[in-house]
Amino acid sequence: MPKERHKSQQQQQQLLLFLILLAFLLYHVSADDADVMARLAQSLSPTPSSWTGSNFCKWQGVSCSSNKVTSINLSSKSLSGTIPPEITQLSDLKSLSLQRNQLSGPLPPLSNHPSLQEINLDFNRFDSTPQHFLSGLTSLQSFSINNNTFLQPWKIPDSLRDSTAITTFLASNANIIGEIPDIFHSLPSLQNLRLSYNGMTGSLPKSFSNSAIQYLWLNNVGFSGTIEVLGNMPQLKEVWLQVNKFSGPIPDLSACTELSDLQLRDNTLTGVIPDSLTKLPKLQSVALQDNKFQGPMPSFPSGVQVSLGDTNKFCNPSPGPCDPQVSSLLEIVGAMGYPVTLADSWEGNNPCQNWKFIICEKGSVTKLNFGKQNWTGTISPAIANLTELKTLSLNDNRLVGAIPTSLTNLKQLEIIDISNNNISGKVPAFVSHVTVITTGNVYIGQDVPNNYPDSSTSSHNAAKSSSSPWVVVVPVIVFFLISSVLGFVIYRRYSNKKTITYKWAGKGSESGNSEKQLIVNVENTFPISGQVTPIRNPGEKSDYHVHDGGNVTIPVEVLREVTNNFSEDNVIGKGGFGIVYKGKLHDGTRIAVKRMESSLINNKGLNEFKAEIEVLTKVRHRNLVALHGFCNNGNEKLLVYEYMPQGCLGEHLFDWQEMGIEPLTWNQRVTIALDVARGVEYLHSLAQQSFIHRDLKPSNILLGDDMRAKVSDFGLVKSSPDGDYSFETRLAGTFGYLAPEYAATGRVTTKVDVFAFGVILMEIITGRKALDDSLPDEKCHLVTWFRRLLVQSNAIQGALDPTLRPSMDEKTFQSILKVAELAGHCTARESCQRPDMSHAVNVLSPLVEQWTPVPDEDESFGLDFHLSLPQAVQKWKANEDSFSKNL
Repeated sequence: MPKERHKSQQQQQQLLLFLILLAFLLYHVSADDADVMARLAQSLSPTPSSWTGSNFCKWQGVSCSSNKVTSINLSSKSLSGTIPPEITQLSDLKSLSLQRNQLSGPLPPLSNHPSLQEINLDFNRFDSTPQHFLSGLTSLQSFSINNNTFLQPWKIPDSLRDSTAITTFLASNANIIGEIPDIFHSLPSLQNLRLSYNGMTGSLPKSFSNSAIQYLWLNNVGFSGTIEVLGNMPQLKEVWLQVNKFSGPIPDLSACTELSDLQLRDNTLTGVIPDSLTKLPKLQSVALQDNKFQGPMPSFPSGVQVSLGDTNKFCNPSPGPCDPQVSSLLEIVGAMGYPVTLADSWEGNNPCQNWKFIICEKGSVTKLNFGKQNWTGTISPAIANLTELKTLSLNDNRLVGAIPTSLTNLKQLEIIDISNNNISGKVPAFVSHVTVITTGNVYIGQDVPNNYPDSSTSSHNAAKSSSSPWVVVVPVIVFFLISSVLGFVIYRRYSNKKTITYKWAGKGSESGNSEKQLIVNVENTFPISGQVTPIRNPGEKSDYHVHDGGNVTIPVEVLREVTNNFSEDNVIGKGGFGIVYKGKLHDGTRIAVKRMESSLINNKGLNEFKAEIEVLTKVRHRNLVALHGFCNNGNEKLLVYEYMPQGCLGEHLFDWQEMGIEPLTWNQRVTIALDVARGVEYLHSLAQQSFIHRDLKPSNILLGDDMRAKVSDFGLVKSSPDGDYSFETRLAGTFGYLAPEYAATGRVTTKVDVFAFGVILMEIITGRKALDDSLPDEKCHLVTWFRRLLVQSNAIQGALDPTLRPSMDEKTFQSILKVAELAGHCTARESCQRPDMSHAVNVLSPLVEQWTPVPDEDESFGLDFHLSLPQAVQKWKANEDSFSKNL
């Protein structure tokens, strides 16, 4: 008995101890919530009037369960202040509603919160997003951050896919940039997505297809591409896509039976409006104005509010069918995605009235001239409806599929040119008088293999054609011969020879000044900004102006002297322009002298010579090679640059073993990439005038002793009145770096440089050249091969330059993946899908460790940046006073 009583007492003591410990733990858990709520109350101004006393569960707007905070609702309380990061310690918090206040500072770091279901932060003044924003919120159902215009630019993270239960994501007017992540296959419950009034790019993600989205508001954003995915979103009720850059046709929307509101105005949509849109049972409002729709004007039921505007290109001013030839032509180009080029010119109901690419005889279409347009799609059987057609030119596009057999019914047909596409299958049996040109189609006459390129891949990149190269080479040679003769005639006619006397400090003069006469060929079309006044012959006039930044014109005698009479020992490079020599001026300045070979002094060479001077006298940036001067002395055409002792990027990427130098580290590579991005960004958008380089490649990226990069070779630069403006120019540059639209049409924007920059990023990552004929066909074109790897991150690791692998850790590999992703965006086939160079700078900047800009000596104004601000101001004022006295 005593033993049993003792055992019972011992059990009671253990139970009591457990209860005390449990109470202690519960007290401290509550105390943690109390501490967090106290911090929140202190950070808000004014503190909510009811938030007094120690029992926070009785504070107005606060809900608790078992002394744990589950909800905070402070909506529309005119509050300012910040949200303390400790709010994440409220482990049972399910709802946080702080909308319509003046709260600032960083957004609360709510990542990995286990129970949070609702976040509403609309209409505040938050200025930044925390690290790992929106990650690990596995219980999140609703997130709203509309109208936070003070936020620094941020991207929707891929980690949002963690929130598989989310139904609402609202982030309009919240300074979001970048693309919509393609994660919606992981968000099966999402019904409401609003991203309006942001600065985003890219296209609608494929994972929208078959999603549960009902309300899709993406207006006033900047998206591009097609809206084809809408046809696979049967749950849609409201779609707001107005004021974007969407193109192509409206898809078949017959599956969208719940759609009531469709806003598509202010885009560049084309094509025929589908009947399925006019027959949607619940449609109440549709806005289609300010697009380029074609075909018959649609007729909607009387209860639908319709806005069509007056910019669309309907064939008739009222509903009704189009002319049969018009209908056939629209069906033909519909198979090619309704190119916007045609929507701009195909107007009215008669294709024989100045329709672009159409030739008629006696009111019937006899020729379709669709060659060299870089169009995608297929060859439509509707071509057979043009019964009087004689010539069909579809050459040099990116068409796929087979030649329709219905074309054999065209009795008047004489020529079909489908050369240089991706056409496959057997050629139909045309009558003997029909000429069918099929060169440049690798799989013509064959069934399509599994790895056959789709319409997004150029036939020239698919494989090397076995057809005769003379089909292309002969016309090119003839073209350049004619251009050279005409250029020489024009040059001789409009050039004149002037004798200008310059003062030059050189040897052989006791006074230090010796006058030399330079014969300068001056063309009327050679304006250079700035001015220096030379000593001229009496009475002679000259329109020859040069930059006023120092002694820009350098006599040839000086250059001969400092290069040891252009000695072979001083040669540091050879290129298309001529030979580059190193030298040192009398003041110790090291220079690189680019000397044009006499055989290249033709119209093209002179234009490149002048372009370099024209550009480099207008721009100055630490990441652009500086022009010290030039010499234009009869047959001597020389440019004088700052000397870059470490050569070009190409040598360090591809020839480091032959040169006996160390390969570049990843940190060096990404720093070089950032330097190039900054230089090109300056050319595109930060200089007083926008310039397009047109020949970005590793051999034109030079390195200093500190391995910092500068962009060089501005002979092909074109100025543009607007960085987004497209204009046609002579095709120039280097194969492998040419953007597809430039190679196909000759039209350029700043996005051609973005494409070339993306190729350079791929070379930096892989250590491979843009084009390498020694590799198999599927690998020789770097962009095509590399972009296939982007769909699987583990493939990137296998593609790395072998010199990077020994020193690669997880941090380095993550940096490489970000650069690889950027390279993919920069080399997007459609120019509108490529980012600006400023975006590239923003992506690369965080990857470069401890990068700080060092002011150029000329930009420092003589200040010592280690001084305090008052000391610096005082020194600057003293320098300014001294300068004023010397004027």
